[in-house]
Amino acid sequence: MIDQKIIENFPGLIVRKDLTKTLKGNAIVPSYVLEYLLGQYCATDDVESIESGIETVKGILAKHYVNRNEAGLIKSTIKEKGRHKVIDKVSVDLNEKSGVYEASFSNLGIKKVQTDSDYIKQHPKLLVGGVWSIVDVEYELVDDPKASPWTIDSLKPIQVSHADLDEFKAARTNFTTEEWIDALIQSIGFNPEMLGRRQKLLQLVRLVPFCERNFNYIELGPKGTGKSHIFSEFSPHGMIVSGGEVTAAKLFVNNSGKTTIGLVGFWDSVAFDEFAGKDKRVDKNLVDIMKNYMANKSFSRGVDMMSAEASMSFLGNTRKSVAYMLKHSHFFDDLPDKYIDAAFLDRIHFYNPGWESSIIRSELFTDGFGFIVDYLAEILKKLRNFDESHAYSKYFKLDNEISTRDRDGIHKTFSGLMKIIYPHGECTKEEAAEILSFAVEGRKRVKDHLMRIDSTFNPVEFCYHDLEGGTKIEVKTLEEIRHPNLIGQSKEPEEGKESEAPKEETLAAAPSKAETPQPELESGKHVTIPENATGISFEGLFADYLKGATEITVHDPYIRLFWQLKNMMEFLEMVHQLVPEGDQVEVKLVTKSDMEKCVEQDEALQKMEETFTGSKVTFSYEYDNANAFHARSISTDTGWKITLDRGLDIFQRHDMSPFSLAGKVQEERQCKAFEVTYLKNGG
Repeated sequence: MIDQKIIENFPGLIVRKDLTKTLKGNAIVPSYVLEYLLGQYCATDDVESIESGIETVKGILAKHYVNRNEAGLIKSTIKEKGRHKVIDKVSVDLNEKSGVYEASFSNLGIKKVQTDSDYIKQHPKLLVGGVWSIVDVEYELVDDPKASPWTIDSLKPIQVSHADLDEFKAARTNFTTEEWIDALIQSIGFNPEMLGRRQKLLQLVRLVPFCERNFNYIELGPKGTGKSHIFSEFSPHGMIVSGGEVTAAKLFVNNSGKTTIGLVGFWDSVAFDEFAGKDKRVDKNLVDIMKNYMANKSFSRGVDMMSAEASMSFLGNTRKSVAYMLKHSHFFDDLPDKYIDAAFLDRIHFYNPGWESSIIRSELFTDGFGFIVDYLAEILKKLRNFDESHAYSKYFKLDNEISTRDRDGIHKTFSGLMKIIYPHGECTKEEAAEILSFAVEGRKRVKDHLMRIDSTFNPVEFCYHDLEGGTKIEVKTLEEIRHPNLIGQSKEPEEGKESEAPKEETLAAAPSKAETPQPELESGKHVTIPENATGISFEGLFADYLKGATEITVHDPYIRLFWQLKNMMEFLEMVHQLVPEGDQVEVKLVTKSDMEKCVEQDEALQKMEETFTGSKVTFSYEYDNANAFHARSISTDTGWKITLDRGLDIFQRHDMSPFSLAGKVQEERQCKAFEVTYLKNGG
């Protein structure tokens, strides 16, 4: 089990992830603050120790965390006791007139607390954005009415002290790639069983700004997909700001009075939340400075040039569907107009399609173990010193036509994912191909939509070559596969040139009747559906092959759990819609009885039998537990056999409430990766 493996390999550096959510309550603090405390007292799988540790942490929060509503009570406690330890976000400013540093406490509400300069030397981020800390605050009434009675006796930023990179790399070798990815997914709070492989990569690429210097990342998508979660909760080395509030002085350098470097000089990652929105005011000068920084890692300070290493991430909501944007505009359409600047957008290394990420629901969260996020954040910070850009070069070579800027984007994403998933530096050819293709896709999405904005950009074939066999691997985005007619890049085979695989199709959706003529039903046809595809339905996949049949048999050993039974019901509904009035079709299900849920399974299947009694469909089922069958198929008395590697279980988990569009319309659901083969009479 993955939990036990994490515990064995990272003792004292892990925490049960549901505890963070349990403790959060009214404490509006980042997850890394809570997990820092949980790591001190609950880094174990012993139930009694966890329960005891939770009570200890609750006591610490109750006694020392400053809730804004209780700030007056805490200040009174400090005054009466003379000293009290608090957990709060502390920021420091230099009082230029008096030459002293003065601290402000975010929740406690006290300001101009004189601060020893040694704290600033040790923790310079106190000057920019502030740091969550455990602070001993003292109160002593002074004669000078202008002087603050508050003083800081000790200040300790909340962070994990032990993060040995060599130990981390060595422990990684004890995990398979799948196990390691699942451990990382649990560490950021999600249940890996609820996500497909591509969904996991879409989550992990959000970590790249923390382990890759000067990585420029954008994620646009619907509300509620957790775009800002990692950037606001995950690391003490990242800062998230509102996209509409940032200024050039705050971000880069303030030249008024004493020159002060901005956020990019102190943080590994600066993320701009709520970056989209046509109504946002944008300083054109800021856009120009950002363009230069994103391209050259530098910006001006008066007549001098300064450099920094902060990655830039842009997060925003889209209002239109993918198909609408493809047909009428581009994927940057929701950005403020001043940011729809080809030179600015061309600096982006990776476009994460936020519409592919699941809407955050309670069942997505894990109750398993993962790294204390602050520990993982420290490891990622140390990995910034390494470059894995060319780790694929022993297997593959990027096409020569890919430009230097495109190549840089691909290399940075590949390097980041390589350090996250394979920090020990070992991956197979297939594993390297997976993250290389993913990196190419993210940069291709940027370039495809730049060409829609600016016609001076030339089309590029994003592909790479297998050094061993010389094969060219062309990379396409998922939306390009799903909507080739809207992309405008679907190509007919060259005259006289035979397709390499005439029977094979890779589709993101079966064509709808409204879009295409009825297909010729060709035996031997094979369809591959990529993960996260939408627009798929049982009708689109099966209807043409079931028409005219009077007997249909479904072989699927896994019609057991609620959503699998729901899929079976929807299949029967689809068949019912196909049958002409006055005709009758018999549908038989051959499945296996679930040993643990056999009662619920049998009750559901019996209910289906009863529901269709007297309708155009007669449904029956039988259990075949004697034979060890795993193959899943649909066969008809007209000679068709449709084999499915996943059976009817092709959809990812989705909201099944009566008010969910995906719950009602199959085409709105994201799919798992699966394959379908259509054969007739053994053809």
